[in-house]
Order: sequence, then structure tokens, then C-alpha cells
Amino acid sequence: MPEETLKTETIYTALKEVYDPEIPVNVVDLGLIYRVEIKAAGKVEVDMTLTMQGCPLAAYLQEQITDAVKAVPGVKEALVTLVWEPQWTPERMTTDGKKKLGME
Repeated sequence: MPEETLKTETIYTALKEVYDPEIPVNVVDLGLIYRVEIKAAGKVEVDMTLTMQGCPLAAYLQEQITDAVKAVPGVKEALVTLVWEPQWTPERMTTDGKKKLGME
């Protein structure tokens, strides 16, 4: 798949397969993905956060997200950056994520 056919929606679909092992909701519905940007030559940049700083699973989740992005046909490189601004709050969750946790 040439990089010009890569779509942000395809990356988000792949990321929905990554779950926080402590919470039964994927990282997209949890609101942990702040930015997905497709660059030239099949490079994808992702900004992500965690529900709290000091999470012992930070490296694990970052690796899982990197692997999910790299598995998308046409992706040659994935750069996943952990960010803390803006701070994560439950309001960042999707309706589906809130329903799965009984918040709606």
C-alpha cells in the first residue's frame, strides 16, 4: 500500500486493538491517543498519554501502540511519543469507553 493511501482512520482502527491491561477498554476509547499524523514515506507519528504519571505499564503500552501502528500495511516507521499535556481526564474518553466502564 503506497503511503499516500494510508489513512488516519486506518491507524485508529489498529490502535483500537490495543487495550490497557488494567482497564478493559482500548487506548482510543480511553482517550489516551492525542494525535495521529501520517508523514511522507510511510512514517506515522502518534502522541499518547496515560491515565496517570508513573504508570508501571507505560513502556508496555508504548510498545504495544508502536507495534499496532507498524502492523498497518504501508507504515514503514512509527514514532510514539508519551506526552503529559494536556493532562488526561475521564472527559477524554469516548462514549463507548464510558459505557464499557459503566460511566454512562
